Amino acid sequence: MSGDIKTRIEEANKEFLRRMIAGDPVLVDVAPAGDVIPDFPDRTILHSGPPVTWQSMSGAQRGACIGMVLFEGWAESPEQAITLLESGEIRFDPNHHHQAVGPMAGTITPSMWVWVVENKAFGNRAFCRQVEGRQQFGEYTPEALEALEKWRDVLAPALQKAIRSMGGMPLKPIITKALQMGDELHNRPVAASSLFANALSIPLLTSGLPQGQIAATFGLLGGHELLFLGLSMAAGKAIADPARGIEFSTGVTAMARNGTEFGIQVSGLDGEWFTAQAPEVKGLFLPGYKLGDEGRDIGDSAITETVGWGGFVLGGAAGILSFVGGTPDEALAYSRQMRLITIGQSPDYLIPALGFEGTALGIDIRKVVKTGIPPIIDTAMAHKEPGHPIIGAGLVRPPMECFVKALSRFGERYKLA
Repeated sequence: MSGDIKTRIEEANKEFLRRMIAGDPVLVDVAPAGDVIPDFPDRTILHSGPPVTWQSMSGAQRGACIGMVLFEGWAESPEQAITLLESGEIRFDPNHHHQAVGPMAGTITPSMWVWVVENKAFGNRAFCRQVEGRQQFGEYTPEALEALEKWRDVLAPALQKAIRSMGGMPLKPIITKALQMGDELHNRPVAASSLFANALSIPLLTSGLPQGQIAATFGLLGGHELLFLGLSMAAGKAIADPARGIEFSTGVTAMARNGTEFGIQVSGLDGEWFTAQAPEVKGLFLPGYKLGDEGRDIGDSAITETVGWGGFVLGGAAGILSFVGGTPDEALAYSRQMRLITIGQSPDYLIPALGFEGTALGIDIRKVVKTGIPPIIDTAMAHKEPGHPIIGAGLVRPPMECFVKALSRFGERYKLA
């Protein structure tokens, strides 16, 4: 590689890092996806990961799509939903193609209310559906769908009124504080969820909404420890998107999986997916489930690692180990290891356990391939068959093949010899 090319890559990656660091995510709304997500036609299901067809979908993603068809009223029974999904009348499209992200199967349809986060530094917006433990994992029972209906009809409208009355809520201060309180903002957003609930309490109480609706919404805020995950995902997407399309940059702008394939996207190769088979997850199972029940890794939630949170800050979030497995020493080692494959460190998101040094930021495909170290990702586990809720959680690493493919394509694109 010539000196000139190296210089251009380094300068591009400096700009990549600058844009990531400058990101200023602000929660500005909660609204129906069909009203706010760009280019979102009816009879469409957005999903996690790179593009996928019904024929190649994992069990969890199929189950989640069945649930969304029933939720939208496009079919009246699971059998009718499957027939409709097999017919080709329903369009599938990745969330990432629509400025959106979604947990696990990640399914979003027009009637689903989503968090709306605006990056005030660049003016772009990102969207994420709510986080729950049933339909997004592939369960489509009446009880699972009732939870979605309650979010649509009761909880999300109440949150919308409270957030709008505030004129928006800056998320960077919450994220910064939560990281210093032991969160990693992926599988453990406990502190962030609490801080978010506190910030919304007065606006909700003074909203003028019916007492029953306010009480139900307080039940969500006080009893859902993973509530902030949807916000951290939307914030991560809003931060990462302005770093797309920088010529000569080797920085990763997305990591996502659909239960069949794992895919990454790279700033200097914007719009292209580099995929390999989704990996198996190593972790702990919830009661009633065992090794062999799990499907392959799934979800858009690795956007948190893409912007330096999640597995990258495990060293400061030892409390999560009871959920995903491992030891405090291993967690610290993961956080230190991630510095070997990134462009720089965040000056804002600091880890007390690492001497208040900033989180590793900006995954560099060159460094991943050179060191042989893939990123570490926190994740949950979905069943390999449709119809189940969450079955466990653990840690996973992307296939090295994704990064090798991306680096090879980068060489072709920029004519590197």
